[in-house]
Amino acid sequence: MPAPQTHAPDGATYPERRWFALFILLLAGFMNLIDVTIVNVALPRMQAGLGATSSQIEWVVAAYVLAFALGLLPFGRLGDTVGRKRMFLIGVAAFTLMSGLCGIAPDMNALIAARALQGLAGAMMMPQVLAIVQVIFPPKERGLAFSFFGLSAGLASVAGPLAGGLLINSDIAGLDWRPVFLVNLPVGLFTVIAAWLVVPKMAGHPDMKHDPLGVLLAGAAVFLLVFPLIEGRGYGWPAWAFAMLAGAVVAGVLFFLHEKRRARANRTQLLPVSLMTNPGYVLGSLTATIFFSGIAGFFIVLAVFLQTGFGFTPLESGLTTLPFPIGVLLASFVSGKLRGRLERSRIAGGAAALVIGMLLLMRVVAGIGDTVDHWALAVPLALAGFGMGVAISSLFQTVLAHVPHADAGSGSGALQSFQQVGSALGIAICGEIFFSSLTNAFKAGSAPHAAFVDSLGSALIFEVAAFALVAVFVLFLKAPPRPQHAGHGAPEGRAPVPVEA
Repeated sequence: MPAPQTHAPDGATYPERRWFALFILLLAGFMNLIDVTIVNVALPRMQAGLGATSSQIEWVVAAYVLAFALGLLPFGRLGDTVGRKRMFLIGVAAFTLMSGLCGIAPDMNALIAARALQGLAGAMMMPQVLAIVQVIFPPKERGLAFSFFGLSAGLASVAGPLAGGLLINSDIAGLDWRPVFLVNLPVGLFTVIAAWLVVPKMAGHPDMKHDPLGVLLAGAAVFLLVFPLIEGRGYGWPAWAFAMLAGAVVAGVLFFLHEKRRARANRTQLLPVSLMTNPGYVLGSLTATIFFSGIAGFFIVLAVFLQTGFGFTPLESGLTTLPFPIGVLLASFVSGKLRGRLERSRIAGGAAALVIGMLLLMRVVAGIGDTVDHWALAVPLALAGFGMGVAISSLFQTVLAHVPHADAGSGSGALQSFQQVGSALGIAICGEIFFSSLTNAFKAGSAPHAAFVDSLGSALIFEVAAFALVAVFVLFLKAPPRPQHAGHGAPEGRAPVPVEA
Protein backbone atom coordinates (compact mmCIF):
# COMPACT_ATOMS: atom_id res chain seq x y z
CA MET A 1 0.00 0.00 0.00
CA PRO A 2 1.46 3.41 -0.90
CA ALA A 3 2.81 5.49 1.99
CA PRO A 4 0.57 8.41 3.08
CA GLN A 5 1.59 11.62 1.35
CA THR A 6 0.91 15.32 1.60
CA HIS A 7 0.79 17.78 -1.27
CA ALA A 8 2.84 20.95 -1.05
CA PRO A 9 2.17 24.28 -2.81
CA ASP A 10 5.13 23.61 -5.10
CA GLY A 11 3.20 20.72 -6.69
CA ALA A 12 5.38 17.94 -5.24
CA THR A 13 4.24 15.20 -2.86
CA TYR A 14 5.97 14.45 0.43
CA PRO A 15 5.52 11.57 2.93
CA GLU A 16 3.29 12.35 5.89
CA ARG A 17 5.59 10.49 8.30
CA ARG A 18 8.64 12.54 7.33
CA TRP A 19 9.16 13.90 10.87
CA PHE A 20 9.22 10.39 12.30
CA ALA A 21 11.64 9.45 9.55
CA LEU A 22 13.80 12.45 10.48
CA PHE A 23 14.03 11.23 14.08
CA ILE A 24 15.27 7.81 12.94
CA LEU A 25 17.76 9.36 10.52
CA LEU A 26 19.04 11.64 13.28
CA LEU A 27 19.37 8.65 15.61
CA ALA A 28 21.66 6.93 13.11
CA GLY A 29 23.66 10.11 12.64
CA PHE A 30 23.86 10.59 16.40
CA MET A 31 25.15 7.02 16.82
CA ASN A 32 27.90 7.74 14.30
CA LEU A 33 28.83 11.11 15.84
CA ILE A 34 28.85 9.91 19.43
CA ASP A 35 31.03 6.94 18.50
CA VAL A 36 33.83 9.33 17.56
CA THR A 37 33.80 11.18 20.91
CA ILE A 38 33.04 8.20 23.15
CA VAL A 39 36.08 6.30 21.87
CA ASN A 40 38.45 9.16 22.78
CA VAL A 41 37.54 8.74 26.45
CA ALA A 42 38.27 5.00 26.36
CA LEU A 43 41.67 5.14 24.60
CA PRO A 44 43.84 5.03 27.78
CA ARG A 45 41.90 1.98 29.05
CA MET A 46 42.25 0.27 25.67
CA GLN A 47 45.98 0.86 25.68
CA ALA A 48 46.37 -0.59 29.18
CA GLY A 49 43.98 -3.51 28.65
CA LEU A 50 45.41 -4.66 25.32
CA GLY A 51 49.03 -3.67 25.87
CA ALA A 52 48.98 -1.36 22.87
CA THR A 53 51.65 1.03 21.65
CA SER A 54 50.92 4.73 21.28
CA SER A 55 50.92 4.32 17.48
CA GLN A 56 48.30 1.56 17.68
CA ILE A 57 46.11 3.70 19.92
CA GLU A 58 46.29 6.54 17.40
CA TRP A 59 45.15 4.14 14.68
CA VAL A 60 42.03 3.21 16.64
CA VAL A 61 40.86 6.72 15.75
CA ALA A 62 42.74 7.17 12.48
CA ALA A 63 41.47 3.92 10.90
CA TYR A 64 37.88 5.02 11.40
CA VAL A 65 38.36 8.58 10.12
CA LEU A 66 40.31 7.43 7.07
CA ALA A 67 37.87 4.66 6.09
CA PHE A 68 34.91 6.96 6.67
CA ALA A 69 36.39 9.68 4.46
CA LEU A 70 37.28 7.18 1.72
CA GLY A 71 33.81 5.66 1.57
CA LEU A 72 31.58 8.73 1.63
CA LEU A 73 31.70 9.66 -2.05
CA PRO A 74 31.32 6.19 -3.65
CA PHE A 75 28.65 5.09 -1.19
CA GLY A 76 26.82 8.38 -1.65
CA ARG A 77 26.63 7.74 -5.37
CA LEU A 78 25.71 4.08 -4.80
CA GLY A 79 22.73 5.29 -2.77
CA ASP A 80 21.61 7.36 -5.75
CA THR A 81 21.84 4.22 -7.90
CA VAL A 82 20.31 1.41 -5.81
CA GLY A 83 18.05 3.48 -3.56
CA ARG A 84 18.90 5.55 -0.50
CA LYS A 85 16.72 3.69 1.99
CA ARG A 86 18.27 0.37 0.98
CA MET A 87 21.81 1.71 1.33
CA PHE A 88 20.92 3.39 4.64
CA LEU A 89 19.59 0.13 6.10
CA ILE A 90 22.66 -1.81 4.95
CA GLY A 91 24.91 0.86 6.44
CA VAL A 92 23.20 0.93 9.84
CA ALA A 93 23.14 -2.88 10.04
CA ALA A 94 26.84 -3.08 9.10
CA PHE A 95 27.74 -0.30 11.56
CA THR A 96 25.95 -2.19 14.34
CA LEU A 97 27.68 -5.45 13.47
CA MET A 98 31.12 -3.82 13.30
CA SER A 99 30.50 -2.14 16.66
CA GLY A 100 29.96 -5.60 18.11
CA LEU A 101 33.23 -6.81 16.56
CA CYS A 102 35.03 -3.81 18.08
CA GLY A 103 33.57 -4.67 21.47
CA ILE A 104 34.84 -8.28 21.41
CA ALA A 105 38.19 -7.62 19.69
CA PRO A 106 40.86 -9.85 21.30
CA ASP A 107 43.83 -7.63 20.40
CA MET A 108 44.72 -4.26 18.94
CA ASN A 109 45.15 -5.46 15.35
CA ALA A 110 41.63 -6.92 15.39
CA LEU A 111 40.27 -3.73 16.95
CA ILE A 112 41.91 -1.50 14.34
CA ALA A 113 40.58 -3.69 11.51
CA ALA A 114 37.08 -3.63 12.99
CA ARG A 115 37.28 0.15 13.36
CA ALA A 116 38.18 0.51 9.68
CA LEU A 117 35.18 -1.64 8.71
CA GLN A 118 33.03 0.40 11.08
CA GLY A 119 34.17 3.57 9.31
CA LEU A 120 33.18 2.13 5.93
CA ALA A 121 29.78 1.20 7.36
CA GLY A 122 29.35 4.75 8.66
CA ALA A 123 30.17 6.00 5.16
CA MET A 124 27.36 3.81 3.80
CA MET A 125 24.68 5.34 5.99
CA MET A 126 25.68 8.98 6.50
CA PRO A 127 25.38 10.32 2.90
CA GLN A 128 21.90 8.82 2.75
CA VAL A 129 20.84 10.71 5.89
CA LEU A 130 21.29 14.17 4.40
CA ALA A 131 20.15 13.06 0.94
CA ILE A 132 16.89 11.59 2.28
CA VAL A 133 16.11 14.67 4.35
CA GLN A 134 16.80 16.88 1.35
CA VAL A 135 14.13 15.15 -0.74
CA ILE A 136 11.38 14.15 1.74
CA PHE A 137 10.79 17.68 3.11
CA PRO A 138 9.18 20.54 1.20
CA PRO A 139 11.37 23.64 0.86
CA LYS A 140 9.53 25.57 3.59
CA GLU A 141 10.27 22.80 6.14
CA ARG A 142 13.90 22.05 5.25
CA GLY A 143 15.26 24.85 7.42
CA LEU A 144 13.63 23.38 10.52
CA ALA A 145 14.61 19.83 9.56
CA PHE A 146 18.26 20.76 9.02
CA SER A 147 18.35 22.72 12.29
CA PHE A 148 18.07 19.44 14.15
CA PHE A 149 21.40 18.32 12.67
CA GLY A 150 23.13 21.11 14.57
CA LEU A 151 21.40 20.02 17.75
CA SER A 152 22.37 16.38 17.15
CA ALA A 153 26.02 17.30 16.52
CA GLY A 154 26.20 19.45 19.63
CA LEU A 155 24.60 16.84 21.84
CA ALA A 156 26.87 14.11 20.50
CA SER A 157 29.96 16.20 21.20
CA VAL A 158 29.13 16.19 24.91
CA ALA A 159 27.10 13.00 25.28
CA GLY A 160 30.09 10.99 24.03
CA PRO A 161 32.47 11.92 26.86
CA LEU A 162 29.65 11.72 29.40
CA ALA A 163 28.47 8.31 28.24
CA GLY A 164 32.03 7.05 27.90
CA GLY A 165 32.94 8.17 31.40
CA LEU A 166 29.82 6.58 32.90
CA LEU A 167 30.24 3.28 31.04
CA ILE A 168 33.93 2.95 31.92
CA ASN A 169 33.45 3.95 35.57
CA SER A 170 30.59 1.45 35.90
CA ASP A 171 32.79 -1.40 34.56
CA ILE A 172 29.69 -3.32 33.46
CA ALA A 173 30.18 -7.09 33.95
CA GLY A 174 33.92 -6.46 34.22
CA LEU A 175 34.07 -5.51 30.52
CA ASP A 176 36.08 -2.32 31.18
CA TRP A 177 36.14 -0.25 27.93
CA ARG A 178 34.20 -2.69 25.72
CA PRO A 179 30.68 -1.34 26.49
CA VAL A 180 31.54 1.91 24.66
CA PHE A 181 31.16 -0.16 21.47
CA LEU A 182 28.62 -2.72 22.63
CA VAL A 183 26.13 0.03 23.55
CA ASN A 184 25.58 0.51 19.80
CA LEU A 185 24.02 -2.95 19.46
CA PRO A 186 20.55 -2.20 20.89
CA VAL A 187 20.52 1.31 19.40
CA GLY A 188 21.48 0.03 15.95
CA LEU A 189 18.95 -2.81 16.04
CA PHE A 190 16.16 -0.40 16.98
CA THR A 191 17.24 2.01 14.22
CA VAL A 192 17.17 -0.71 11.54
CA ILE A 193 13.69 -1.89 12.52
CA ALA A 194 12.27 1.63 12.88
CA ALA A 195 13.83 2.80 9.60
CA TRP A 196 12.38 -0.20 7.77
CA LEU A 197 8.92 0.80 8.97
CA VAL A 198 9.07 4.61 8.86
CA VAL A 199 11.63 5.86 6.31
CA PRO A 200 9.98 6.03 2.87
CA LYS A 201 11.41 3.91 0.11
CA MET A 202 12.75 6.06 -2.70
CA ALA A 203 13.36 4.71 -6.15
CA GLY A 204 16.97 4.51 -7.21
CA HIS A 205 18.40 5.31 -10.62
CA PRO A 206 19.68 1.95 -11.93
CA ASP A 207 20.40 3.55 -15.29
CA MET A 208 23.36 5.30 -13.64
CA LYS A 209 26.48 3.35 -14.57
CA HIS A 210 29.27 2.79 -12.04
CA ASP A 211 32.57 4.61 -12.36
CA PRO A 212 35.34 2.36 -10.93
CA LEU A 213 38.21 4.54 -12.16
CA GLY A 214 36.53 7.57 -10.63
CA VAL A 215 36.21 5.69 -7.33
CA LEU A 216 39.93 4.80 -7.49
CA LEU A 217 41.05 8.35 -8.25
CA ALA A 218 38.73 9.92 -5.65
CA GLY A 219 39.84 7.37 -3.05
CA ALA A 220 43.49 8.08 -3.84
CA ALA A 221 42.95 11.84 -3.52
CA VAL A 222 41.20 11.49 -0.15
CA PHE A 223 43.75 8.97 1.18
CA LEU A 224 46.74 11.05 0.10
CA LEU A 225 45.20 14.10 1.77
CA VAL A 226 43.79 12.64 5.00
CA PHE A 227 46.56 10.16 5.88
CA PRO A 228 49.37 12.71 6.26
CA LEU A 229 47.04 15.06 8.11
CA ILE A 230 46.40 12.29 10.65
CA GLU A 231 49.91 10.87 10.89
CA GLY A 232 52.15 13.80 9.91
CA ARG A 233 52.37 15.44 13.34
CA GLY A 234 53.27 12.16 15.07
CA TYR A 235 56.25 11.71 12.72
CA GLY A 236 57.38 15.32 12.86
CA TRP A 237 56.05 16.21 9.40
CA PRO A 238 58.58 14.28 7.30
CA ALA A 239 59.09 14.78 3.56
CA TRP A 240 56.77 11.90 2.65
CA ALA A 241 53.85 13.68 4.31
CA PHE A 242 54.26 16.70 2.03
CA ALA A 243 54.82 14.43 -0.97
CA MET A 244 51.49 12.74 -0.24
CA LEU A 245 49.75 16.11 0.04
CA ALA A 246 51.16 17.07 -3.35
CA GLY A 247 50.02 13.72 -4.72
CA ALA A 248 46.51 14.46 -3.44
CA VAL A 249 46.41 17.55 -5.67
CA VAL A 250 47.53 15.51 -8.68
CA ALA A 251 44.94 12.81 -7.97
CA GLY A 252 42.26 15.46 -7.55
CA VAL A 253 43.09 17.03 -10.92
CA LEU A 254 43.09 13.62 -12.63
CA PHE A 255 39.72 12.86 -11.03
CA PHE A 256 38.25 16.10 -12.36
CA LEU A 257 39.61 15.46 -15.87
CA HIS A 258 38.28 11.89 -15.81
CA GLU A 259 34.82 13.01 -14.69
CA LYS A 260 34.84 15.78 -17.31
CA ARG A 261 35.62 13.23 -20.03
CA ARG A 262 32.72 11.05 -18.85
CA ALA A 263 30.42 14.09 -18.88
CA ARG A 264 31.35 14.86 -22.50
CA ALA A 265 30.50 11.24 -23.35
CA ASN A 266 27.17 11.66 -21.55
CA ARG A 267 28.10 8.96 -19.01
CA THR A 268 27.30 8.91 -15.28
CA GLN A 269 29.90 10.57 -13.08
CA LEU A 270 30.83 9.66 -9.51
CA LEU A 271 30.69 13.35 -8.62
CA PRO A 272 28.85 15.24 -11.36
CA VAL A 273 30.94 17.84 -13.16
CA SER A 274 27.97 20.17 -12.83
CA LEU A 275 28.60 20.17 -9.07
CA MET A 276 32.38 20.52 -9.32
CA THR A 277 31.91 23.54 -11.59
CA ASN A 278 29.05 24.99 -9.52
CA PRO A 279 30.55 28.00 -7.69
CA GLY A 280 27.94 27.84 -4.94
CA TYR A 281 28.54 24.16 -4.22
CA VAL A 282 32.35 24.41 -4.41
CA LEU A 283 32.58 27.52 -2.22
CA GLY A 284 30.02 26.09 0.18
CA SER A 285 31.99 22.84 0.50
CA LEU A 286 35.19 24.82 1.13
CA THR A 287 33.37 26.85 3.77
CA ALA A 288 32.18 23.63 5.42
CA THR A 289 35.77 22.33 5.41
CA ILE A 290 37.02 25.39 7.27
CA PHE A 291 34.03 25.39 9.62
CA PHE A 292 34.55 21.80 10.75
CA SER A 293 38.30 22.25 11.05
CA GLY A 294 37.55 24.57 13.94
CA ILE A 295 34.99 22.29 15.61
CA ALA A 296 37.05 19.07 15.58
CA GLY A 297 40.31 20.64 16.69
CA PHE A 298 38.69 22.61 19.49
CA PHE A 299 37.09 19.71 21.36
CA ILE A 300 40.22 17.55 21.28
CA VAL A 301 42.57 20.18 22.74
CA LEU A 302 39.95 21.27 25.28
CA ALA A 303 39.58 17.66 26.49
CA VAL A 304 43.37 17.30 26.83
CA PHE A 305 43.54 20.65 28.61
CA LEU A 306 40.92 19.65 31.19
CA GLN A 307 41.81 15.99 31.70
CA THR A 308 45.58 15.87 31.28
CA GLY A 309 46.36 19.42 32.29
CA PHE A 310 44.07 19.83 35.29
CA GLY A 311 43.15 16.29 36.28
CA PHE A 312 39.48 16.30 35.31
CA THR A 313 37.86 12.89 34.96
CA PRO A 314 36.18 12.15 31.63
CA LEU A 315 32.81 12.69 33.31
CA GLU A 316 33.87 16.01 34.84
CA SER A 317 35.27 17.12 31.49
CA GLY A 318 31.99 16.31 29.77
CA LEU A 319 29.97 18.18 32.39
CA THR A 320 32.24 21.22 32.02
CA THR A 321 31.52 21.42 28.29
CA LEU A 322 27.76 20.97 28.81
CA PRO A 323 26.97 24.68 28.11
CA PHE A 324 28.04 24.13 24.49
CA PRO A 325 25.19 21.75 23.56
CA ILE A 326 22.81 23.88 25.59
CA GLY A 327 23.73 26.75 23.27
CA VAL A 328 23.17 24.46 20.29
CA LEU A 329 19.75 23.53 21.69
CA LEU A 330 18.72 27.18 21.97
CA ALA A 331 19.95 27.80 18.43
CA SER A 332 17.84 24.94 17.10
CA PHE A 333 14.71 26.70 18.35
CA VAL A 334 15.78 29.94 16.67
CA SER A 335 16.56 28.12 13.42
CA GLY A 336 13.21 26.37 13.63
CA LYS A 337 11.38 29.67 13.86
CA LEU A 338 13.29 31.12 10.91
CA ARG A 339 12.86 27.90 8.91
CA GLY A 340 14.32 28.46 5.42
CA ARG A 341 14.89 32.21 5.72
CA LEU A 342 18.06 34.27 6.02
CA GLU A 343 20.41 31.33 5.43
CA ARG A 344 23.54 33.33 4.64
CA SER A 345 22.89 35.78 7.46
CA ARG A 346 22.54 32.89 9.89
CA ILE A 347 25.83 31.33 8.75
CA ALA A 348 27.61 34.67 9.13
CA GLY A 349 25.94 35.35 12.48
CA GLY A 350 26.77 31.88 13.75
CA ALA A 351 30.41 32.24 12.69
CA ALA A 352 30.55 35.65 14.39
CA ALA A 353 29.14 34.15 17.60
CA LEU A 354 31.79 31.43 17.44
CA VAL A 355 34.52 34.05 17.00
CA ILE A 356 33.27 36.06 19.98
CA GLY A 357 32.86 32.91 22.07
CA MET A 358 36.43 31.82 21.32
CA LEU A 359 37.79 35.31 22.10
CA LEU A 360 35.96 35.29 25.45
CA LEU A 361 37.31 31.81 26.13
CA MET A 362 40.84 33.02 25.40
CA ARG A 363 40.38 35.75 27.97
CA VAL A 364 39.05 33.32 30.59
CA VAL A 365 41.81 30.78 29.93
CA ALA A 366 44.50 33.46 30.20
CA GLY A 367 43.36 34.14 33.78
CA ILE A 368 43.47 30.50 34.94
CA GLY A 369 46.01 29.67 37.66
CA ASP A 370 46.23 26.28 39.34
CA THR A 371 42.52 25.49 39.21
CA VAL A 372 39.81 25.72 36.56
CA ASP A 373 36.49 27.27 37.50
CA HIS A 374 34.12 25.45 35.18
CA TRP A 375 31.48 28.16 35.64
CA ALA A 376 33.84 30.72 34.09
CA LEU A 377 33.85 28.66 30.89
CA ALA A 378 30.05 28.46 30.71
CA VAL A 379 29.23 31.72 28.90
CA PRO A 380 31.92 31.43 26.17
CA LEU A 381 31.02 27.78 25.53
CA ALA A 382 27.29 28.51 25.42
CA LEU A 383 27.83 31.39 22.98
CA ALA A 384 30.05 29.23 20.77
CA GLY A 385 27.48 26.43 20.87
CA PHE A 386 24.75 28.86 19.90
CA GLY A 387 26.86 29.99 16.96
CA MET A 388 27.43 26.44 15.81
CA GLY A 389 23.74 25.59 16.07
CA VAL A 390 22.73 28.64 14.06
CA ALA A 391 25.35 28.16 11.34
CA ILE A 392 25.56 24.43 10.74
CA SER A 393 22.01 23.74 9.56
CA SER A 394 21.99 26.81 7.29
CA LEU A 395 25.36 25.82 5.87
CA PHE A 396 24.22 22.33 4.88
CA GLN A 397 20.95 23.66 3.54
CA THR A 398 22.65 26.36 1.47
CA VAL A 399 25.20 24.00 -0.09
CA LEU A 400 22.74 21.19 -0.86
CA ALA A 401 19.97 23.47 -2.12
CA HIS A 402 21.65 23.65 -5.54
CA VAL A 403 21.98 19.84 -5.90
CA PRO A 404 19.39 18.09 -8.12
CA HIS A 405 17.50 15.26 -6.43
CA ALA A 406 19.09 12.63 -8.69
CA ASP A 407 22.55 13.65 -7.44
CA ALA A 408 21.60 14.23 -3.78
CA GLY A 409 23.53 11.18 -2.56
CA SER A 410 26.79 12.00 -4.32
CA GLY A 411 26.45 15.70 -3.44
CA SER A 412 25.82 14.85 0.21
CA GLY A 413 28.64 12.31 0.27
CA ALA A 414 31.10 14.78 -1.24
CA LEU A 415 30.03 17.48 1.22
CA GLN A 416 30.62 15.13 4.14
CA SER A 417 33.98 14.13 2.64
CA PHE A 418 34.95 17.80 2.80
CA GLN A 419 33.66 17.83 6.38
CA GLN A 420 35.94 14.89 7.31
CA VAL A 421 38.90 16.47 5.55
CA GLY A 422 38.20 19.64 7.52
CA SER A 423 38.08 17.66 10.76
CA ALA A 424 41.41 16.00 9.99
CA LEU A 425 42.90 19.36 9.00
CA GLY A 426 41.66 20.99 12.20
CA ILE A 427 42.98 18.17 14.39
CA ALA A 428 46.34 18.41 12.63
CA ILE A 429 46.70 22.21 12.82
CA CYS A 430 45.13 22.75 16.23
CA GLY A 431 46.95 19.71 17.66
CA GLU A 432 50.25 20.86 16.19
CA ILE A 433 49.86 24.33 17.73
CA PHE A 434 48.77 22.97 21.11
CA PHE A 435 51.29 20.14 21.54
CA SER A 436 54.22 22.07 20.04
CA SER A 437 53.50 24.97 22.38
CA LEU A 438 53.22 22.53 25.29
CA THR A 439 56.54 20.87 24.45
CA ASN A 440 58.31 24.22 24.11
CA ALA A 441 56.83 25.45 27.38
CA PHE A 442 58.06 22.40 29.26
CA LYS A 443 61.51 22.74 27.69
CA ALA A 444 61.58 26.36 28.85
CA GLY A 445 60.84 25.23 32.41
CA SER A 446 57.24 26.43 32.68
CA ALA A 447 55.04 25.04 35.44
CA PRO A 448 52.60 22.37 34.15
CA HIS A 449 49.43 24.39 34.64
CA ALA A 450 50.93 27.51 33.07
CA ALA A 451 52.17 25.46 30.12
CA PHE A 452 48.70 24.06 29.44
CA VAL A 453 47.12 27.51 29.77
CA ASP A 454 49.53 29.07 27.27
CA SER A 455 49.13 26.15 24.86
CA LEU A 456 45.34 26.31 24.83
CA GLY A 457 45.48 30.07 24.34
CA SER A 458 47.70 29.58 21.30
CA ALA A 459 45.42 26.91 19.84
CA LEU A 460 42.38 29.16 20.25
CA ILE A 461 43.98 31.66 17.87
CA PHE A 462 43.46 29.12 15.09
CA GLU A 463 39.82 28.72 16.14
CA VAL A 464 39.21 32.47 15.90
CA ALA A 465 40.91 32.65 12.50
CA ALA A 466 38.96 29.67 11.09
CA PHE A 467 35.52 30.96 12.08
CA ALA A 468 36.38 34.50 11.00
CA LEU A 469 37.29 33.11 7.56
CA VAL A 470 33.93 31.33 7.41
CA ALA A 471 32.18 34.65 8.07
CA VAL A 472 34.12 36.21 5.16
CA PHE A 473 33.39 33.35 2.76
CA VAL A 474 29.68 33.63 3.45
CA LEU A 475 29.68 37.01 1.70
CA PHE A 476 30.37 35.19 -1.58
CA LEU A 477 28.00 32.25 -1.10
CA LYS A 478 25.02 32.11 -3.40
CA ALA A 479 21.69 32.08 -1.56
CA PRO A 480 19.49 28.98 -2.01
CA PRO A 481 16.69 29.31 -4.58
CA ARG A 482 13.46 30.52 -3.04
CA PRO A 483 10.47 28.16 -3.03
CA GLN A 484 7.75 29.21 -5.46
CA HIS A 485 4.20 29.73 -4.37
CA ALA A 486 1.24 27.66 -5.37
CA GLY A 487 0.27 28.03 -8.99
CA HIS A 488 3.80 28.46 -10.24
CA GLY A 489 4.85 24.84 -10.32
CA ALA A 490 7.79 23.19 -8.63
CA PRO A 491 11.01 25.17 -8.18
CA GLU A 492 13.62 24.74 -10.83
CA GLY A 493 15.41 21.42 -10.54
CA ARG A 494 12.90 20.09 -8.01
CA ALA A 495 10.80 17.29 -9.35
CA PRO A 496 8.21 15.60 -7.15
CA VAL A 497 9.82 13.20 -4.69
CA PRO A 498 9.72 9.59 -5.96
CA VAL A 499 8.40 7.96 -2.79
CA GLU A 500 7.20 4.38 -2.90
CA ALA A 501 5.34 2.18 -0.45
